[in-house]
This record gives sequence, structure tokens and C-alpha cells, in this order.
Amino acid sequence: TQHHLVTKHTHTTHTPHTHTHTHTKNLRIEHTKHDSPRRFIEGIARPRGREDLPPRREWKANGTLASVRALIAEFNAAGPIPANAEVVIGAPFIHIPECLSTLRSDIEIAAQNCSLTGMGAYTGETCASQLRDMGVTWVILGHSERREGFGMAGEDSELVAKKTKLAIDEGLKVMFCIGEKKEERENGTTMDVCASQMKPLADILSKEDWAKVSIAYEPVWAIGTGLTATPEMAQDTHSSIRQWVSDNVGADVAAAVRIQYGGSMNGANAAGLLAMADIDGGLIGGSSLKMDFFTCINSVP
Repeated sequence: TQHHLVTKHTHTTHTPHTHTHTHTKNLRIEHTKHDSPRRFIEGIARPRGREDLPPRREWKANGTLASVRALIAEFNAAGPIPANAEVVIGAPFIHIPECLSTLRSDIEIAAQNCSLTGMGAYTGETCASQLRDMGVTWVILGHSERREGFGMAGEDSELVAKKTKLAIDEGLKVMFCIGEKKEERENGTTMDVCASQMKPLADILSKEDWAKVSIAYEPVWAIGTGLTATPEMAQDTHSSIRQWVSDNVGADVAAAVRIQYGGSMNGANAAGLLAMADIDGGLIGGSSLKMDFFTCINSVP
């Protein structure tokens, strides 16, 4: 699966990435009502919405080499990306080299995870420094599917915070995912859940580190279900998240941090969501493997 992120950003060339590029290929679209561009992120074999607002697209564990090449060809031919949008694609590890070598250079590449360690005797792990060396610029951490654990023990918030700090120290930017389950939304504990997921991060990061972080609010009940919060519901939660950052990290950080929406953003609802004051982009999953992703990108106000 791939994630896409789009952020407001001025793009120039459309040439493929080279090994020395630092772009992450996570289609992320991010809107920025503040000074930062909006981004969108697309996840799980489909693009995700604005990364505060960069459109970020996450493909998850999807895609054959042939299908990825076909999708890249479509993206390369899709026309210009709005100057106020930053786009990142979150590709599976195995497809990152193909994205770096052939995808247009105004789309960055993100990894969907990284290890808790540096290089060493850690069979099966991929560390942040290796990703940065390849030319990856973003990593998605704390996604709800990884917190759940795929039938195994999931990643807790302390572990996700440690990964985030390590990734930042190694030169990557981080899409930090938070969000509540359906029963938590229904019992009114959405912000309690989000705060508990953000607190370990606030405890471990410096104010300077926060410049490398985008928060992706992904209501778990809306991921892959076709359900989505109304723009007003999403705005209310995003505003509360920003207030929490102001109270617990600093007003300056809260004003600058990009907060993306990751709950089934698509071409039909992107414009309404991205028009909200505190929705700075999208983390797009299901739509990221379709040209519908570019409808999301072109919805950036």
C-alpha cells in the first residue's frame, strides 16, 4: 500500500528522482492556513489526503512492480501540481527504488515505517539512516494499523515517539498518526485518546524537532470503511489537537504545525475538508492508487 501526502509548495521540474534526491514518495497533500504549505498523504495502496495540507498517498502493502510502474506513468503525465501543494507518496519498501528513479521530482517519497534502532544486527528491520541515504525524505509513523499490530502486539505510543525522535535525528521528516476508534468517538473520549498518543511525543521532542513533524489525525472508524467525519466534525477535532499542542508544547509550535486529515478523504469530499481552517492537508489511502488522488490535490484552496 502507498500513502500520498500533498503540501502547499512551489514545484519546479518534473524530472525523475535520482539517488541523491531527498524527496519522499508519499503522496501527501498538505494545506497550510498558516505559513506552511498544505499536504496530502495517501496511505495503504491508496493516496491519503493533505498533509497539513500536502497530499500524501500511502499504498500500504499493495502493488506489483507492473502496477506501480503503470501508476507512476499516470502520475508523471497528470499535469502540473498546484504551487501551494506539497505531494508525498508513501510507498512499500520494495517499491521505493522504482519511485525514486522514475517518479516526477515534484513528488516526494515517504517510507511507511522505520526501525527503532540504527544499523546493526536487526534482521528484517530498515533504519531511518538507510532510508535517508536512499533519498527518502519522509516516514509515516504511528499508523493505526501498526498500533493495532496485525494480530500481534501493536506499537504503543512510547515506542512510536522514540521512533519519531530517531527518524528526525537521522534527517527524516515524520508524519505522526493519531486517532480514535468508533467506540471512543461514541463515548466522547476522542481528545483523551489523541492526547495520550501525543504526550510521549511532546515529552521527547525539542521545539526545534517539531518543525520536522506533521500530525495526521486519522479517525480509525473511518479508515477503509467509506465513512468520514463531516468537515465540521473534523475541524472541531483538528482545532482541539492544535489547542493541545499549544497548551503542552507551545503556541508557536501549534501555529506552525501541519495537521492532516486521514479519514477516507477522496475526490468527492476533499474540497469541503480542506476548506476548514485547521485541516492543513490529507493522508490519503484508498484513493491514492487512483487518479482520484489528483482530484484531492487540485482541491487545495
